[in-house]
Amino acid sequence: MDSVSLDELFLLSGEDKNAFFDSFSARRLTYGDIEGAPAFREGICRLYRSIRMDDIVTTHGAAGANHHVFYSLIEPGDRVISVMPTYQQLYSIPESFQADVRILKLREENGWFPDLQELRKLVTPETKLICINNPNNPTGALMPKALLMEIVEIARSVGAYILCDEVYRHLTQADEWSESIADLYEKGISVGSMSKVFSLAGLRLGWIAVRDKELIRSLLSHRDYDHISCGMFDEAVAALALAHSDVLLRRSRGIVRENLARTEQWVEGEPLLRWSRPQAGTTALIRYDHELPSYEFCMRMYYESGAFVTPGDCFEQPLSFRIGYGCDAQTLCDGLEACSAFLHRLEEQK
Repeated sequence: MDSVSLDELFLLSGEDKNAFFDSFSARRLTYGDIEGAPAFREGICRLYRSIRMDDIVTTHGAAGANHHVFYSLIEPGDRVISVMPTYQQLYSIPESFQADVRILKLREENGWFPDLQELRKLVTPETKLICINNPNNPTGALMPKALLMEIVEIARSVGAYILCDEVYRHLTQADEWSESIADLYEKGISVGSMSKVFSLAGLRLGWIAVRDKELIRSLLSHRDYDHISCGMFDEAVAALALAHSDVLLRRSRGIVRENLARTEQWVEGEPLLRWSRPQAGTTALIRYDHELPSYEFCMRMYYESGAFVTPGDCFEQPLSFRIGYGCDAQTLCDGLEACSAFLHRLEEQK
């Protein structure tokens, strides 16, 4: 999401900036709260229906959260099932830990949703973890509660955990509650962060939310070896932001809804492009009708027009690219115009 400055955060929240800094400046810069500042964890709890403060482990971003779950939970030989396309951590890190990683490929013709029959075939009694991403990066697909509950029942049948990367949760195109796997399943692991929805990536703060007490103990034990605590200032700012999460969420939703409408109009006006319109998040996967491989396509577009997108082959999706539409409106419009200029040159060269 289009990031905010501290000045903008205080303006949006209506909090007294001088009072905040006077109070924080008097604090000694120790390690802070080892398990996370209470005010920060209280703010996280309000994003869920059933999560309590002792169900939360704070981390250095969602990237740190995902890594910490694998580091604490996965042993060599454990079966891990991950969807693809998704954030690469969800399959590459367990693979590096010598897990038995199996890929569940998402298909556009299925709405980019997991195929439950394929999932059932991949699940064995040795399955430790199923990794999903909701809303999905890069496609913007949003799994409904009914589908999530079917995945829960499959996981429960073998006692497997479900890790759901939920960094875009609540960033929807419709006003609706976004379900969390941590609320739906006793062994559901939700990963979130301050980066995407709340526009505060510079804080480098994330969290793990899970109701399984045995796993919480393991997470906290492993955390002592590589983490100690998050930054005191970061958590103070995050706590302030989450105290006004409704305001920040309203801002973020306004940006993505307006920008998705702009992006949809652009895609419909470009004959070389097609997509499945995202339901949530800030990213879309766009197919193009040209023989250029996606790395070459995206590199040429960058150097020839300045438009910077992600090659679809990063997600094993050839002849496509990922676009992010969570930026400010002018940047998006300039970027789409640059993309169009490149596409038109390709057409002329045929």
